This record gives sequence, C-alpha cells and structure tokens, in this order.
Amino acid sequence: MDNDTLYLLVEGPDDTRFVDGVLRPRLEEQYGSVRTWEYAEEPNKRVRRMLQSLRAMDADYLFLHDINGSPCVINRRESLCSRFPPLDMDAIVVVVAEIESWYLAGLDDERCRELRVPRHNVTDRVTKEQFNDIAPKRFESRVAFMREMLARYSLETAVNKNQSLRYFVEQKLAVHP
Repeated sequence: MDNDTLYLLVEGPDDTRFVDGVLRPRLEEQYGSVRTWEYAEEPNKRVRRMLQSLRAMDADYLFLHDINGSPCVINRRESLCSRFPPLDMDAIVVVVAEIESWYLAGLDDERCRELRVPRHNVTDRVTKEQFNDIAPKRFESRVAFMREMLARYSLETAVNKNQSLRYFVEQKLAVHP
C-alpha cells in the first residue's frame, strides 16, 4: 500500500463512526488521506462501478463487511467476490460478528463500569441485537452510546478481545496499537 489515499468501503454509518473515531488517526500516519464510502444502501451495480474505478486508479482500498451468518470468513469473502466481481479477495476484511463487537472490544473493565455495561473478555460473537440489549437506557440514542464508547476506546484493549479486529489492525494495516 503506497498510494496517498486509502479508501475504506464500509457498510454504513456505524462503521464510518468507528473508522473515524478509532482507525483514521492511525491510518493517516500511513496515508495522506483516508476516505470512507458507505455501500450497504447502494445498488450492487454502483458498488461494482466503484470497485472498478478503484482498480482502474490502482488505488489502495479495504472492503469491510460483517460475517452475517456465514459459516466462516472464507465463505463470506467468496460470496462477496461473487456478488461484486471486481472485488479483490485480499482487500476484504470480515468483521466478526458485527461492527458492534469492535465497539465493545475497546472497553476495559473500568470503562465498562463507567458506562454500566457488562464486561466481555471476548467480543467475537457479539451481535447488533446483543449490543442493543446492553446499551444503557440513560443514553438518548444508540449513536450517543456509541460515541461515549469511542471517547473511552482503547485499541490496545480491543485487539486483545476481538480476533477479527486484531487481524484487521495487525495484518491488513500493519498498525500496532
């Protein structure tokens, strides 16, 4: 990865919020610019066109996607390549289970107590529904809760609690917390 811009194709706003709050500062040390593009609400044809453009520009990009019930990461990656033929399998980062698991991974015991959420030693299987169930009612919204989590986030803690995040950080980005 030696271009000046890294493109991160993410599913939606929760992913963008995570990238902006946790990963962007570290990525900008390697790249002059980091751009996110939310693809989940886009037609498949438009996503394929975006991927073709990135390939034509020889741009560095990563494509984040939740495992979404696939039996394994390889299966999810193969199905995404079938759905979006220009997609480079090596550019795919599968989030296990969903981006909410990455949010929760970054809270140490003290931060969990502050936010009054259950402590998790491993977050690899935390789903959106489980995340929503543990969100304290005192927050005006789910987004407000996520922002509070990001304000207290420790990437060093997170990579020890979530394998897919650790893979993303250490292998794909060669960034060490």
